[in-house]
Amino acid sequence: MELFPDFERPTSPLADRLRPESWERFAGQKHLIGEGLPLRELVESGSRLSFILWGPPGTGKTTLARIAAQLTDSEFHEVSAVNAGVADIRKVIEGARQTWKAKQKGTVLFIDEIHRFNKAQQDAVLPHIENGTVRLIGSTTENPSFEVIPALRSRCQTFRLESLERDQIRNILNRALADKEKGLGESGLEISAEAMDMMVSHANGDARRALNVLEAAHDVVVTRENKQVDLKIIEGIIQQAATLYDKKGTEHYDHASAFQKSLRGSDADAAIYWLAKLIAGGEDPRFIVRRLLVTAAEDVGNADPQAFILVQAVAVAVEKLGFPEARIPLAQAVIYVARAPKDNSAIVAIDAALDDIQKKGLSYPVPDHLKDIHYKDAKSKYGYGVDYKYPHNYPDSIVEQEYLPKPLKDRKYVPTKRSWATPSGDE
Repeated sequence: MELFPDFERPTSPLADRLRPESWERFAGQKHLIGEGLPLRELVESGSRLSFILWGPPGTGKTTLARIAAQLTDSEFHEVSAVNAGVADIRKVIEGARQTWKAKQKGTVLFIDEIHRFNKAQQDAVLPHIENGTVRLIGSTTENPSFEVIPALRSRCQTFRLESLERDQIRNILNRALADKEKGLGESGLEISAEAMDMMVSHANGDARRALNVLEAAHDVVVTRENKQVDLKIIEGIIQQAATLYDKKGTEHYDHASAFQKSLRGSDADAAIYWLAKLIAGGEDPRFIVRRLLVTAAEDVGNADPQAFILVQAVAVAVEKLGFPEARIPLAQAVIYVARAPKDNSAIVAIDAALDDIQKKGLSYPVPDHLKDIHYKDAKSKYGYGVDYKYPHNYPDSIVEQEYLPKPLKDRKYVPTKRSWATPSGDE
């Protein structure tokens, strides 16, 4: 089986033709494939350990899988979890058995978008990894901790890939323009500095996206005598800059986290930026309002109770206005909440009390003097409320009496000063 069957097709996309076949030509991910670093060591040692590559689109997950197969002299079978099923996996497994019998050669099963497989489909791969029939390499844009079953994760090492830097994207584009064999080196294409900057910016760390735009620009001018690609051509191809945001995946939670932490940290500029990312990514405005409400209660709290009232009013306005107008009151609320003084005593207090009751077992009955007396025999027969001191009968001072259960006497839940103590479950 040919390891890289698509590389020699003249009609294959530019991004596919230029796919690196060695560490030296691979762009980015030096934290994984630099000399002596984990992923490179794992591959070059000849290890049969399976692994999962997790990262944004266009960062080299498929390429790394192919390089790993090549360097370990393995057959390479690629399936996409988008349209493959258990039957496709079985065909690869049977082929792997035949390959081993005939050539004593191992097989890499590469499952692209492995998070798209359901539990049954992921379970179907397990026994064949365990008995060594195949080495699994999975790729995913979603956090494997959420999307890949524990049994499969425990048999795989996970490596996190990062978005490519702008200089790396620029180098990839320049290499494509210079490569006369697989790239556009024979085309005579000339890219203006502004057009190149736009392609690099539009890519958002995704090499495939950058190369696709470059190839489209080539196709636009290839029949022209003048092979100049200017900013106007690139803007026409791009139409609208891509937003690095997936409202159905991990990015949804990461952006919401950045948004809320910027509000908490009183950085109005950062909070507005993350608000813009949420809006541009098509986020439900009601979700944004919920984040604002939570922050107004949790982080602003009683330092400025008006913040919560304002966000409630904005919630009503957002429902009535809809986008694009709703962006304005949302921005108003974001700036107010970010700039408001902060006090998280409310969440600190309630979480401390819940922790005492639910985790420490400090759940006590109501003291007799605080019990309800609005029924027959409560006071006369059971003595409930007998020692209760009605505060309005003591107008000149606070009544000295215990309101907590006796074992919790003098327990303090509410901070007397602004507290930045970490609430449970947050960071």
